[in-house]
Amino acid sequence: MNFDKHFIEKLKSAKSVVFFTGAGISAESGIPTFRGKEGLWKKIKPEELASFDAFLKNPELVWEWYNHRKKIIHDAKPNAGHIAIADSQNLFDNVTVVTQNIDNLHRRAGSKIIYELHGNIERNFCIKCKTFYNEELDFSSGVPKCKCGGLIRP
Repeated sequence: MNFDKHFIEKLKSAKSVVFFTGAGISAESGIPTFRGKEGLWKKIKPEELASFDAFLKNPELVWEWYNHRKKIIHDAKPNAGHIAIADSQNLFDNVTVVTQNIDNLHRRAGSKIIYELHGNIERNFCIKCKTFYNEELDFSSGVPKCKCGGLIRP
């Protein structure tokens, strides 16, 4: 990746650099934004599904929506923006990524220091005992359950 010389000098002289990203960076990879024309799913606003209350009210519907999004994200590839940020982490010290995205594209691009404010679509947890699940879950009996009996949520 070729960076502008002025930008390189700024990065070299900085004590630390933070890249703060949101939906716009992943839109380039084909992931619809919540508020974009592709954001609605089954005529439901994403804001109505992406909350703990929504999960408690209708866990089946929330999982159906997340599994739909997982398919889109699985097919997406990191774009030039993700790669440029990862490259800057490899070239300079103290470069951190803070993202609102749950798509894991920064990690797939090679970024290492990442703070995911809204979690990661590949990481689920039990609402009762807080055990994390990173592997594929079994939906054959409905909403996946933890060994403790609690529901697993995205």
